[in-house]
Amino acid sequence: MAGDLVLGLGGTVDYEIRWDAEVLSDLARGYGIHRDELTTTTPIIDERALVVTVLAFLAAGGGGERFVLSSEIVEAFAGHFDTRITLGGTGVRAGIALDRIGVPTVQHLVSIDDNVRRLLPRSMRVVSSATRDTLDPHLIVQYPEGTTVRLADAAVTAPSSNRVIFANDAPNREMAIAADLGAALAQASAFLVSGFNTMQDADLLEHRLSDLVAAMRHLPADALVYYEDAGFYRRELSSLVRERLLERIDVYGMNEDELQEYLDRPVDLLDADDVVAALSAVQLLIPARALVVHTKYWAIAVGPDAQRHRAALISAVGTAATRYRLGDGCTAADLDNTARLPRHPRGSEIVAAAEAALSAAGVAAHVVTTADPTTIGLGDTFVGGFLAAVPSASRIATAAALERALDAACAGR
Repeated sequence: MAGDLVLGLGGTVDYEIRWDAEVLSDLARGYGIHRDELTTTTPIIDERALVVTVLAFLAAGGGGERFVLSSEIVEAFAGHFDTRITLGGTGVRAGIALDRIGVPTVQHLVSIDDNVRRLLPRSMRVVSSATRDTLDPHLIVQYPEGTTVRLADAAVTAPSSNRVIFANDAPNREMAIAADLGAALAQASAFLVSGFNTMQDADLLEHRLSDLVAAMRHLPADALVYYEDAGFYRRELSSLVRERLLERIDVYGMNEDELQEYLDRPVDLLDADDVVAALSAVQLLIPARALVVHTKYWAIAVGPDAQRHRAALISAVGTAATRYRLGDGCTAADLDNTARLPRHPRGSEIVAAAEAALSAAGVAAHVVTTADPTTIGLGDTFVGGFLAAVPSASRIATAAALERALDAACAGR
């Protein structure tokens, strides 16, 4: 049936550790790590380097993705903590968000194992390039605001909550395109492209882009293409993707960390002049029809088609806020409760300033208070919420909500 949401390009198996500042303090002091060693750019060749990197991100309140020399480093670090196995990848987490409101999706995968088979939503149909089972876990470290870790000579305290991802994932680094992706796209109303950020070989990336472009020729002319940047391990490779795909991309998304990496400077997300300048600068670098930047305070689209996506931004912000306060257990009813929460007042001012100065449409974030925030997967869930506003998905979600209401009414008789 026409109207499918096809999500890709790769999924992951995630090891989500339960944050424990005491365990990390013991590791930092055991390795003799000092405050002046902290950097987010050191090659992660062993567990000590991984601890240094985690602490550097924490000290700045930042987030991002980093490559590790081997999956054994991930396994060793995770072994110090209580760890939960989940599924990740922008497409998969966006699909999980859509599954929660009754919208089925088609997922393009590059790897498979029993964890994926067990945890993938049953509503999701799979198109895969995997030829055998593999497991290359992604380490997910999410830390809360105010947490303090003691080093050999000092202590660092997180100014805000955030998350960091570490991985050495060969299937996602190679990103083979499934032979039957084109057939799946022929029935699509929207196509999500993400995952090229993990690739590190320019020649192989060019080859994969050629495969993807060939598959995308099957897309209906009116299908929406959403591209999520997701933080390139090698930032210079992002330009190769834009050279091949930007003409067909309708919405180009990124978060605040990726915005600042592109501009090579910090951005004060609550300073209107700074935000307007940053949005103007990144739009010059990436002249998409709609360039969406989503942050903890606001989500703003800039570009000639920005106004078309206001409803999608509202849906996306609400979906991400619901995950932030409730995690994986959120339901469609929880989305309705989130919609009643107030908007961030300063975020609303930033949106108004951007709309006055630029061709832009924006939505302020909801004010959410929770002692146990979920910071992993917020951008992915944002994308799922955005795609929920695609007409075919919106119709299915509305029908599912009506069916739930009828079921509840009948049960109450």
